[in-house]
Amino acid sequence: MKVLVVEDNPSVCSMIEMFFSKEGISGEFVHDGLEGYERYKTDEWDLIILDWMLPGIDGVSLCRKIREEKSSIPIIMLTAKDSESDQVLGLEMGADDYVTKPFSPLALMARIRAVTRRYQLIEQDQHANHADLIQTENFKISKSTREVYLKDKKISNLTPKEFDLLYYFVKNARQVFTREQLLEQVWGYQFYGDERTVDVHIKRLRKKVETPTQPFFHTVWGVGYKFDESVEGNED
Repeated sequence: MKVLVVEDNPSVCSMIEMFFSKEGISGEFVHDGLEGYERYKTDEWDLIILDWMLPGIDGVSLCRKIREEKSSIPIIMLTAKDSESDQVLGLEMGADDYVTKPFSPLALMARIRAVTRRYQLIEQDQHANHADLIQTENFKISKSTREVYLKDKKISNLTPKEFDLLYYFVKNARQVFTREQLLEQVWGYQFYGDERTVDVHIKRLRKKVETPTQPFFHTVWGVGYKFDESVEGNED
């Protein structure tokens, strides 16, 4: 973990540095707000700790400048100000949390862990949402929001099962599936319906997303169906 600490009190820096070394945290310490801003810009940090009162530029203003440029970095403020209005001001300027002086290193570490854990969860959610997003030459489909865009135009008239079928086909483009496979993968292993259900849903999807010059769903005779954006004409 790499942490930038902007604090002008040498004794506070020494205390934090000593505790960082025990925790295996790589800390860099600067004592001026303007210097802190320059160091922030020249490296990548997992966390920034800012003192409220700093020479050059105060911690609140520095927090605001950093937040205007980058939203995805945790910021904790150290402050001797313990009034509610001061604390609210720091949070409104973009700080994720604050620690009031005097403080124990254990309390600071607890805040560091809590803040970084929140950001890790946010990143995990973003990665999950990105993994759910499929983009092709013609389609953009989000599984998490269940939205479909065809050439940047939103398709909003799909039924839930039509969406599931389209998503599965686009995710597995150019693969040929039998009707039985589609029933198992899209409807579920416990679905024992007529295989013509697949034909009906594909027919509906063709009406909603295809044009005469741009087919997507192709019948593979004697086998089943495939989704392919590169094929001209339909085999039906």
